[in-house]
Amino acid sequence: MAQPTNLYDTYDTKGIREDLVDVIYNISPEDTPILSAIPRAVATSTSHEWQTDALADPAANAVIEGDDATIDAMSATVRVKNYTQIQDKVIAVSGTQSSVDAAGRADEMAYQMAKKSKELKKDMEFALVEENVSVVGSATAAREIGSLSTWIKTNGDAGSTGALSTGFNASTGLTAAPTSGTDRDLTEAILKTVIKEVYSSGGDLDMLVVPPSVKQVISGFNANTTRFGPAESRTEYAAIDVYASDFGDLQVVPNRVMATSNGKECFLIQSDMLGAAYLRDFQVNDLAKTGDSEKKQLLVEWTLEVRNEAAHGIILDINQ
Repeated sequence: MAQPTNLYDTYDTKGIREDLVDVIYNISPEDTPILSAIPRAVATSTSHEWQTDALADPAANAVIEGDDATIDAMSATVRVKNYTQIQDKVIAVSGTQSSVDAAGRADEMAYQMAKKSKELKKDMEFALVEENVSVVGSATAAREIGSLSTWIKTNGDAGSTGALSTGFNASTGLTAAPTSGTDRDLTEAILKTVIKEVYSSGGDLDMLVVPPSVKQVISGFNANTTRFGPAESRTEYAAIDVYASDFGDLQVVPNRVMATSNGKECFLIQSDMLGAAYLRDFQVNDLAKTGDSEKKQLLVEWTLEVRNEAAHGIILDINQ
C-alpha cells in the first residue's frame, strides 16, 4: 500500500503543537531516615552544649543495722558540644522565565524552591552520615558539625587496622574521625556483638541504618526476623525490615544518602538519644535585586546533638 498522490500529511505540516505533558516526573530520592527520626531541639548559640552522665556500676550493698550513713562517691556530669553549620540553597530566576508559559509548573520560582528544599534536607542527612569532624570556623572557614561517626567511641566494630573515633575531646572542644581499616563483609556475628555492647552500656536501640547494598546482606541473615506479613495475605517477604535481637527489635532502614557519603558504616541508633538542634530554622530570604531576575536564599543553621554517645553503636569498614 502507498499514499495517494499529493496527500497532505503530518510529515509536511508545519506548526503542529508539541505534545508535552504538563507534569514533571521526578523520581530522585528525597528520604532522610535519620534526620526524620530524631527529635528536634533548639540551639541558642553557634557552640551548642549539653551534659551527659552515667550511673555507677552495680555493686554489693549491705548496711549494718544502726551504722552511721556513709556518703557515696559522686561524679560530675560531662559537658560536650557541637558547632552549628549553615547550609543553604540559592535560586535565581530571570524575569523572562517567570513570565513564559512553562510546562509542568505554574510558577518557576515556587517550583525551584520546592525542589531545593528537598535537596537541602538531603544535604543535612549527608552531614549526619559522612565522616566529618567538628570545625569551629573562622572568617575564612565555615563552621561544621561533627557527624555521628565522629562521636561514637564506646560501642562498635572496625576492620583490621581500623579503630573507632576517640569521640569528643574536652581539651579541644572538637570531635575526631574514626581510623579507616580493611573493608569486610557485614556478618550477623559482628552485628550481634555491637548490639550486645550497646545494651551493656545502657542503650535501647530502635534503628539500624545501613547503605542500600548492606540492607540486602541483612536480608540474607537467618536470625529471628520479620519475614512474613499477616497470615491472610499469603505473602512471603524476601527482606528483613525488623531485626529481632536478644535485646530488642531494631527497624532496619536503608539510607540512600549513605550510598553517596564517604563512609562505609552501619549505624545502630537509639533515636531519642540524638537531636537536631536548630539555631535558625528553615527560612527564605529575598536577596538584593541586581538585574532582571529574582533571587531567593533557602537557609538553615543547625547542629547534631549526640545526647549520649554510649546509647549508639557503629560498624565501620563495611563493603558496599
